[in-house]
Amino acid sequence: METLLRGRRREQEELDRLLRDVRAGQSRVLVLRGEAGTGKTALLEYLAETAAGERVARAAGVESETEIAYSGLQQLCAPLLPYLDRLPEPQRQALATGFGLAGGDPPDTLIVGLAVLGLFAEAGAEQPLVCVVDDAQWLDRMSEVILTFVARRLDAESVALVFGARSPGHEQILGGLPELLVEGLSDADARALLDSVLPDRVDARVRDRIVAETRGNPLALLELPRDLSPAELAFGFGGSGPAPLAGRVEDEFGRRIAALPGETRTVLLTAAVEPVGDVPLLWRALDRLGVGMHAAGPAETAGLVEIGTRVRFRHPLVRSAAWRSAPRAELRRVHAALADVTDPAQEPDRRAWHRAHAAVG
Repeated sequence: METLLRGRRREQEELDRLLRDVRAGQSRVLVLRGEAGTGKTALLEYLAETAAGERVARAAGVESETEIAYSGLQQLCAPLLPYLDRLPEPQRQALATGFGLAGGDPPDTLIVGLAVLGLFAEAGAEQPLVCVVDDAQWLDRMSEVILTFVARRLDAESVALVFGARSPGHEQILGGLPELLVEGLSDADARALLDSVLPDRVDARVRDRIVAETRGNPLALLELPRDLSPAELAFGFGGSGPAPLAGRVEDEFGRRIAALPGETRTVLLTAAVEPVGDVPLLWRALDRLGVGMHAAGPAETAGLVEIGTRVRFRHPLVRSAAWRSAPRAELRRVHAALADVTDPAQEPDRRAWHRAHAAVG
């Protein structure tokens, strides 16, 4: 079923062209740039949904995990590891070492880059491969370097490599690659989107003020009016100055998280700190913390998170709000629980990272 994104026909048509090219045997690279909430994640979801008949590999940068080398790359390449044996021995060894699958000295960056390029090519030779990387500004440095290297060398491998990156402020990330700027909605589309969530009829001047203050940002239009009465909306969202909307939207998510029961907040914090979205691992950690599965219900009801085969936050800013608002002692407790349930043989780096963050000092 095709996803309808209001006011995004131009962007959807560009992604459709990209997918047609990949299906025809070409490779394509594209970076979607825009401020938080403009719809980059929704467009990446549209691409993944449209490419459902192809092989889709996904990853997302997480702010709290930027210091773990190769963590983003490992997340993206994990479903492609069955092709590892097809690579030359030096590349196979370098990638296995970088991902913690084998021991050895830190691998040469060039060889890791060539290994990932080869892995993508092997997968794309059997079936067009669509790689989707959201929140690229939070990738660890080594993953960003390797993926930029690979993106500049893709040619005719039937591979698409599509990123979402926050802008302004992160323009140096993935620099020099083809870009598509994702801006706020037009006034007409913004008004229509706002009307779909307003609780009651609101004076046209108030509505226009909200559109102006949010600069057509879809996430802000959907989230900032939530739970406000028409009288409260009349005062706007604190002025139409240049202050970033991301902070105001994150504050709104933080307010909604703070209103949840304590155990539910623990569920959200544990899910935020565990960036892969591994549901069995999440439940094991919560069991260590004495929190049952039922505690996730209020967060799901509030539309902040979905827990199915994987954990999916309403928006990356929900994850950020859960993480930033947690008391330090609670954050250490959650890291300790995640370290306890992380396999030291399969994920030694991630386990060590959790243990380090669980320590005082």
